[in-house]
Amino acid sequence: MNLNNIPNIKHLDSDNFFLLAGPCAIEGEDMAFRIAEKLVEITDKLKIPFVFKGSFKKANRSRIDSFTGIGDEKALKILSQVSKRFEIPTVTDIHTNEDAAMAAEYVDILQIPAFLVRQTDLVVAAANTGKTVNLKKGQFMSPESMKHAVQKMLDSNNQNVMVTDRGTMFGYQDMIVDFRGIPVMKEFATTVLDITHSLQQPNQTSGVTGGRPDMIETIAKAGIAVGVDGLFIETHFDPANAKSDGANMLDIQYFEQLMTKLVAIRKTVQSF
Repeated sequence: MNLNNIPNIKHLDSDNFFLLAGPCAIEGEDMAFRIAEKLVEITDKLKIPFVFKGSFKKANRSRIDSFTGIGDEKALKILSQVSKRFEIPTVTDIHTNEDAAMAAEYVDILQIPAFLVRQTDLVVAAANTGKTVNLKKGQFMSPESMKHAVQKMLDSNNQNVMVTDRGTMFGYQDMIVDFRGIPVMKEFATTVLDITHSLQQPNQTSGVTGGRPDMIETIAKAGIAVGVDGLFIETHFDPANAKSDGANMLDIQYFEQLMTKLVAIRKTVQSF
């Protein structure tokens, strides 16, 4: 995948990793603008190519009373406004074939959730929009098997594809990252490491997913060390009160400190 195909992406000449970051879900206009403004400030300072992330709806919830969104069109319009105001690309996840065409009107990158990455019709629908597509590796899949999801994109005449590792199920309530998978997937696609979802602890008895945000820095450092192309991180000003996935998000007050460390590691790795 050529990152130059993503509209408005900046700092591609910096040789840094690129970043997909933002809140888990779009909760409203003010929160989206605040988070985007802070992330643009940090990524411009450190010259990190940046894509703003936000889900326009949350279809995969443990309980029927979980937050699912503020309304599809309303959230998508907020993503579009973020893109225009800050001149940055945006990414959101889709869950149905109909979502693909709808979301493509508002965002630059379509993301296929990990649980749905084997759904051929969904992958093809995303590919047919002509947008860049981020395929998240299923928690139940090997890194090697993701080449078939990538091939579906290529067979649909869309080469603008990246893959994202978001951990693998380990037992019933934990995720692990097998860093051997990063170089494997880099052989057939631009590869991203989803830091925060890799630290989820799903299937809790409460029906609310847990997480290990204390391990975010550890996983992120390891990902950069093994040569991942990009990082995916969910962040919020108040993770404890976020409407979705607060248990594994990074508090935005720590974002610049972490990025500074990761940029330094990246430079060291590239020097060898």
